[in-house]
Amino acid sequence: MKTGILLLFLALLFIPLGPSAAQQSPDPKQANLVAYARFKSLTPDELDELLSKAQSGDAEAQYWAGIFYTEGKVPKNSEEGARWMLKAAEQGYAPAQRIFGMMSVYADRSVGERWMRRAAEQGDTDAQFWLGVGYEQDWFGTVDVHEGLAWYRKAAEGGNPDAQVELGQRYEDGEGVEQDYKVAAEWYRKAAEHVPDLGGAGQGRHRLGSLYMEGLGVPRDYVQACFWFRLSGEDAPDARKHLAPAQIRGVERLVSEWKEQHRPSPELEAALRILETTPQD
Repeated sequence: MKTGILLLFLALLFIPLGPSAAQQSPDPKQANLVAYARFKSLTPDELDELLSKAQSGDAEAQYWAGIFYTEGKVPKNSEEGARWMLKAAEQGYAPAQRIFGMMSVYADRSVGERWMRRAAEQGDTDAQFWLGVGYEQDWFGTVDVHEGLAWYRKAAEGGNPDAQVELGQRYEDGEGVEQDYKVAAEWYRKAAEHVPDLGGAGQGRHRLGSLYMEGLGVPRDYVQACFWFRLSGEDAPDARKHLAPAQIRGVERLVSEWKEQHRPSPELEAALRILETTPQD
């Protein structure tokens, strides 16, 4: 991971967020996307009702109040957003613990680490993934590559595609583990199967295609390489030059069939439409 903590945190505020993913769906990103779209589309009356629930002590409502104040769905007030997030975190609500921990890293590293660990220990795979990033990038005052790897593994095993890519890369590079291209390919494939592509899936597809190009951990197969590159949105010229026109047409057919077989659920498609048509604050 090369991205700075500031960019990571800003991005976090605008990606799907929701209840502890490990408890809701084998694909945390899908569950989070649906939850985020649902709350982004609240009417003014529904928003008032949610804020009233927050005032009454509902932890999930407090969490969303924190998100809305931070993003500006209600009058933007970062301090108010943090206050609501802390209230939800103190009630043991894992997503709030994760976000409040990340909010706190700048002011007090130990506080940030403590809250993120509380969420991670509840099985929140996003918290586990970001802990891995934090230990790797010295968010908490020390670099601990082995601790970071352990959290990446927990998140990957819980179905987080970003962590699956990170873990696959460790095996591909032999970083912190014994180099094993076959295991790397397995983790990349797990990430690649996620829909929609919110980052981790696309990276997994690209990296899996690269392994097929080189025959590392999988047989060298330019058809498979081209297939995975095309699924990641690339033209795949390096793979295509090894294929006959009929093979290229066959790859495009396979890509179409894969996309049809991996169509998002109606609930997820509805969420995507909501986010596409909802003005960003």
